[in-house]
Amino acid sequence: MLFADLGAEVLRIDREGGNGWPNPVVDRGRAAISVDIRREEGRNLCLEATDQADVLIEGLRPGVMERLGLGPEVILARNPRLIYGRMTGWGQDGPLARTAGHDINYIALAGALAAIGKSGEPSTPPLNLVGDFGGGSMFLAFGIMAALWERKRSGQGQVVDAAIVDGVSSLMTMFSGLVPSGAISVDRDLNPLGGAAPYYRCYLSADGKELSVGALEPQFYRELLERVGAPEAFKGFQNDPANWEERADELARIFRTRTLAEWQVLLEGTDVCFAPVMSLAEAPQHPHLLARETYVEHNGLLQSAPAPRFSRTPGAIQPSRDGAMLLSSWRRI
Repeated sequence: MLFADLGAEVLRIDREGGNGWPNPVVDRGRAAISVDIRREEGRNLCLEATDQADVLIEGLRPGVMERLGLGPEVILARNPRLIYGRMTGWGQDGPLARTAGHDINYIALAGALAAIGKSGEPSTPPLNLVGDFGGGSMFLAFGIMAALWERKRSGQGQVVDAAIVDGVSSLMTMFSGLVPSGAISVDRDLNPLGGAAPYYRCYLSADGKELSVGALEPQFYRELLERVGAPEAFKGFQNDPANWEERADELARIFRTRTLAEWQVLLEGTDVCFAPVMSLAEAPQHPHLLARETYVEHNGLLQSAPAPRFSRTPGAIQPSRDGAMLLSSWRRI
């Protein structure tokens, strides 16, 4: 989706019946064909496609593409300029490489999951944003773009091994770099960024709706206290965990005295670092996201606009294309 939004011609090769996760939003802008790659005819079609392609992305277990005769050695011998992107959870090698797994397992092994959740309770999976999309897809896209840039100089393609465990480990470097110095902790009772601090967590309003505050810096923290009418004593010892729960209880009481709409009038647009906790259905209607046109309507569906934004070559949701016709056009190149 990211590559298609930025203008790439994307052809997805599906098994018969699709991939099991049809999604009219994520699938936007790409063409698709159904192929049995276990048959010689299907393999030959794949080889023809990769002969003309700049990038190949595959997400099978290590060794499967090689067994099918579509591994990097075969493909790059035919098209030395190709960038061969490999997306897995555990990576192409290592003791777990060929075993099944999911986002929750990868972020668990990489040290991210242990830091998320309430103290004394099992960890809370943060959807599959941290592993699949953050440590996985984004790092794969970054690697592919870097390889394409390097190809401008060398004229050669290469393999990009994007393992989710590697990407999540990289995402955790701020914590692994600061924990030894004592500047931050990943202990759930002591980590301000994990919701332990009263100034960086979510609260309920009088009408039962959620709001978030992230008044991390001292000046933002002071403004928060002043605007909500917190006790004067709260201005001292902001980062002392010994008083966090007591202050959180008092802030929770204060936030329950007004509705979310009332808190929005008082806090939104100020430097207290405030935002209402919006549902996926509510988010597109927020005035800020409306003003930025963060969501757009396409094919009768409201969906996120292409990101990031470019001043000279803006992205756009591409029209759907027929997979067979796209492949035919590549053959004529």
